[in-house]
Amino acid sequence: MEFSLLFAALMGMLAMWAMLWWEAKRGNAADCARSLWDVALTAAVVGLFVGRLAAMIGDGVNPLTNPKDIIIVRGGVATGWAALAAIGTVLVMGGKERWIVADGLSAAALAGLAGWHSGCLARDGCLGTSSELPWALAQEGSAVTRHPVELYAAALLAIGAFGLAVWKARGRPPLGAPAAAALAIAGGVRLITEPMRLALSAGPAVWYWAAFLVGTVALIILLWRKRTSSATTAATPPTQPERQAGP
Repeated sequence: MEFSLLFAALMGMLAMWAMLWWEAKRGNAADCARSLWDVALTAAVVGLFVGRLAAMIGDGVNPLTNPKDIIIVRGGVATGWAALAAIGTVLVMGGKERWIVADGLSAAALAGLAGWHSGCLARDGCLGTSSELPWALAQEGSAVTRHPVELYAAALLAIGAFGLAVWKARGRPPLGAPAAAALAIAGGVRLITEPMRLALSAGPAVWYWAAFLVGTVALIILLWRKRTSSATTAATPPTQPERQAGP
């Protein structure tokens, strides 16, 4: 029996918690009444559950007659459905503060994905297409060296998470922009690494394109609105106080 899904989930949650802890010291979502960790944990569990069910159904496995396969990995997790379920959970649990919560979790979500991909080390599933690069690795008993593609993804997502956290702390992005950036980064990283995966023809690239395009377009619109608003404010002369009538 293989429980590598649980290990990958644990790695993701630890990375997500570490990012939230690090950002909390820098005022991340300081005015938010919601517990970001509670929302993140719930969204991760719901996303993994839905994504696992979708993968089982896609492989022709009935979850009702094979409930143990939800935990025992045989076909992975359907990335797109897992992401949709997790995002929906964040927006629902956030309530009136949904965009503050989404922004607050943006860097942590990328860090969690980085931890998830690094979980490949537990199942010896990090390698992709063949490569002769100096850092390429070979499976035990094989002379063919391959790209450690899952570790590529983990590294790129970790860099994206750190960069996004710094931007949030110093750049004062408009509401919703960090969440949009996180979506674009996640989709972009998967698009970059997808050609190096062994199952390229079966990869859900349409989900990655959707995430990248939706996140990028939303980010551009939000930044453009902020710039336009700032320019309008700067061009508007301050209101002069009315001169009081003399005696």
